[in-house]
Amino acid sequence: QVQLVESGGGLVQTGGSLRLACAASGRTSSIYALAWFRQAPGKEREFVSGIQWGGDNTYYADSVKARFTISKDNAKNTVYLQMNNLKPEDTAVYVCGVQATRASNFGSWGQGTQVTVSS
Repeated sequence: QVQLVESGGGLVQTGGSLRLACAASGRTSSIYALAWFRQAPGKEREFVSGIQWGGDNTYYADSVKARFTISKDNAKNTVYLQMNNLKPEDTAVYVCGVQATRASNFGSWGQGTQVTVSS
């Protein structure tokens, strides 16, 4: 089992920046990829960005490309999401999840961290 803990959320004005962190513990050797998702009130959870745990491949939703950057520190078992030029529509609970294989669903969700962007 993998346990995930998110941190770094907060309240920021439009155009501001935040850096989220997702710390993994437990059987981290079983992780194929880790991704950030977000869920706004009344909306479905949506994919934001992902990174291959044992490689360098990264993935982004079109809505965050060129504004968000995902990175990882394998020594710390932590994945970061640098979010720049934040917009009110980025307001959501951000949660991270892991994938055991390329074909498996994401799971082992953390508790999430709230990001609120004021206009």
